[in-house]
Amino acid sequence: MSARGANGRRVVVTGLGAISCLGSGVPAFWQGLASGGGAPGPVTDPDAHMANRLMYLVPAADVPDGPERHAHVELAAGPRMAIAAAHEAVVDAGLDDAQRERLSVVLGVEMGNAGRHEARRAAEQGAPIRQAVGRWSPMTVTSAAVSAAIGATGGSISVGNACAASGYAAAIAADMIRAGEADMVLTGGAEGPTRVGMGVFNRIGAADPVACRPFDTDRQGTLFGDGAAMLVLESAEHAEARGATPYAELSAAAFSCDAHHPTAPDPGGTQAVRGMRRALADAGLRPDDVGGVVPHGTGTPLNDVVESKALREVFGELCDELPLFSLKAMIGHTAGVAGAFGVLTAALMLRHGRVPANAPVTAQDPRCAVWLPQDRPVPLSASAVLVNAYAFGGNNVSLVLSGVPGAGTERERLGPAGQAATARHDPVHQDTGPRGVAA
Repeated sequence: MSARGANGRRVVVTGLGAISCLGSGVPAFWQGLASGGGAPGPVTDPDAHMANRLMYLVPAADVPDGPERHAHVELAAGPRMAIAAAHEAVVDAGLDDAQRERLSVVLGVEMGNAGRHEARRAAEQGAPIRQAVGRWSPMTVTSAAVSAAIGATGGSISVGNACAASGYAAAIAADMIRAGEADMVLTGGAEGPTRVGMGVFNRIGAADPVACRPFDTDRQGTLFGDGAAMLVLESAEHAEARGATPYAELSAAAFSCDAHHPTAPDPGGTQAVRGMRRALADAGLRPDDVGGVVPHGTGTPLNDVVESKALREVFGELCDELPLFSLKAMIGHTAGVAGAFGVLTAALMLRHGRVPANAPVTAQDPRCAVWLPQDRPVPLSASAVLVNAYAFGGNNVSLVLSGVPGAGTERERLGPAGQAATARHDPVHQDTGPRGVAA
């Protein structure tokens, strides 16, 4: 993916929506990150018989009750959260009904509607799956249901690249805009709790018994989280014409594949390095143009070491002063929607001009020579943020978001009516200098 298509179109982010263990809505998400993130708790599914049932769960009160069905297909928590987050994003972007008719939807999901399949199978104790459940792939339901719910008739696409799915979806959505195939695209993803996902990581010994602890010496694996993250992307020209104020620009993205192992990353990190360098090159940026990184950072022993070494190879000594924000330590590994949560977080970091303080790391692995500021937020020293999303099969995607001149602060974006509400979700902070030293 190049920074601009043949027609020179730039892609900007104009709307955001989120549901996570931190609550419902983007203000709750940002406030939760600023307050130290969430904590895992046990899944209450009586049919989840695995030893480790911990997960970063969306509070029950924040899981939408409906819609219960789409085209006679029962919807699990994942698609329902996707619809709610999509509504928030398109409202945030200021899209009316007529504009939504031209909106395309490109979502990345891993398990999708599998939770409904699991519940039905458990209730029927192995009886043949009914037509209403079995005719639809669990992966395709989410994008179709979201398109119908928000009235988006520009096209509907599902991307299934495991835990990099929504990162790939964002890159594909941007390519559609640059190619002139769409003016606006809703992209993101959603995942609900599933026994399959939890069971697999229990079976391969990759579920941490305590928490998701990326880059920590004592980490023993990852822990899943559920939720939904949605972004409205559109061409800069289209956004300007309708008076929209962007959060950020999605400057570039790049794919690569380890072609090494079904589940493990290539220990050399060659393709992770290649993906990051290609993304920076396509954005026309140098390493010192990047002010922060949202890493993939799962907490699995090998992944964190490989990614840390890859970052060190790309950024060199700049890594000593380049703040990383370890998102999964706060909301868990959200599987197919992890990439979208990373992009959404990067957009908020650019809007607020700072990197939130990381969750405490008891003892950082010396093999992970990256900077994780923990005592307080630090200001972005440059106007670009790099986001990584990696997946089984060696699938890698790196995305670059850049600040947009004149975008203004969030309070300016919302106007007087929204300033008081925004203040409640934006805690007072102390900006800091390099490596957390008070400025």
